[in-house]
Amino acid sequence: MKARHGFDSFLGPDIEHFLTHKRSAGRRYEVEAKTLRLLDDFLLERGVLALEEVTPALIDEFLASRPRSRPRSYNHLRCTVGRLFAYLVSHGKVPRTPLQSPPRRSRYQRTPFIFDQAAARRLLATARSLTDRGGTIDRGNTYYVIFAILYGLGLRVGEVCRLCVKDVDLERRLLVVRETKFYKSRLVPFGPKLGALLLQHLARCKMGLYGSANPETALFRLRGGRGINPGTVSLTFHHLVPSLRLTIPPGISSPRLHDLRHACAVGTLARWYRDGGDPQARLHILATFLGHVDISSTAVYLTTTPELLELANQRFEAFAAATLREGLA
Repeated sequence: MKARHGFDSFLGPDIEHFLTHKRSAGRRYEVEAKTLRLLDDFLLERGVLALEEVTPALIDEFLASRPRSRPRSYNHLRCTVGRLFAYLVSHGKVPRTPLQSPPRRSRYQRTPFIFDQAAARRLLATARSLTDRGGTIDRGNTYYVIFAILYGLGLRVGEVCRLCVKDVDLERRLLVVRETKFYKSRLVPFGPKLGALLLQHLARCKMGLYGSANPETALFRLRGGRGINPGTVSLTFHHLVPSLRLTIPPGISSPRLHDLRHACAVGTLARWYRDGGDPQARLHILATFLGHVDISSTAVYLTTTPELLELANQRFEAFAAATLREGLA
């Protein structure tokens, strides 16, 4: 049976307009489109022909027809439907949303492990000691640079694996990150230390150590030119973690590769505190750097650590002392 890509119910045109609206803001909305296709199919099966027939009971019936054992999966389904009807309300198509059922509470909230500089150095040193295996050439140096980028720049692993030779601008110290999670490209600046690593890696590329030095080829690749898969990077990371002998505090989850992105965000915030700046006023800069559409997405990465608490406490004590002196003057 051939897969259907359009929307055939009476709500189809409105769904298309909604998706176009979201994508114009830089969102892919590919998974959401599949979710709304399920709603479209449901309306066709039930013979629903007008918005007046879309009642809270009907939406509840739709949600129940798509069993989701995990609260996160159910809430994504519910949220996608809710955003569609919020859009229709804002455009005067319906007076109120028919979505009335509450989200499910999640029983599990993962707290990421935040790599400090010492832990990150151990990870990089262990990565550099990796021996060649399979199709990966110069495996130790390759993963050293990959993990350095993930920790130092906070890129997503998929973004790193999609980098091509042409995406490294050594003159301006920029990485060109193309086709990100939010369907846009962005420029990510890097410092002199990471620049030196990338220069060495590119030199090895030009020497033919990794195969062709064509600008279009993957920056990190296997023998034959095929780029390293993000899943392979994650497996390598988890292989190295036990040898790092990390102290994981109570309530903190075991390290995952994506935690390096969290560490980059938290480390940036800590540096702003130490430099005496206003972290709150700079959050939009961090959001842009990480490739987020809005600050709320960035806030997810700002895990509270003992260092951040201490820095914030020092900032408050200095503020309180100055206020007290002014009051006594």
